[in-house]
Amino acid sequence: MAELVQYYGTGRRKTSVARVFLRPGTGKIKVNGKDFEEYFVTDVQRIIARQALLLTETLNSFDAVIVCSGGGVTSQAGAVRMGSARALQEFNPELRSKMKAAGFMMRDSRMKERKKYGQKGARKRFQFSKR
Repeated sequence: MAELVQYYGTGRRKTSVARVFLRPGTGKIKVNGKDFEEYFVTDVQRIIARQALLLTETLNSFDAVIVCSGGGVTSQAGAVRMGSARALQEFNPELRSKMKAAGFMMRDSRMKERKKYGQKGARKRFQFSKR
């Protein structure tokens, strides 16, 4: 049996995690078993998720199987971008400099700040009364 050729990359953003498997193909993308257009509803989400493949001009040369979990759909799109960039780097290390310059290799570590005790939220306080 022939060995399956695939390139793997993990992307994270906020609390979202995307595992991206790139296989040589025609450009079909499946996310959590659904079609790409069905999963990412808005154009902005689709653009963000495809950015690494478009930048390296490899959109029609790979089929992508993506498993996303956690966070919201927009956050998952950002995680897919990072995961596909890492998978492309595994495919061809020379693409790294182009993707690093575009900011696809950097982890976006911004998270929701936790609520503190004695306060209404992360920063908001209860109303202060002088008298």
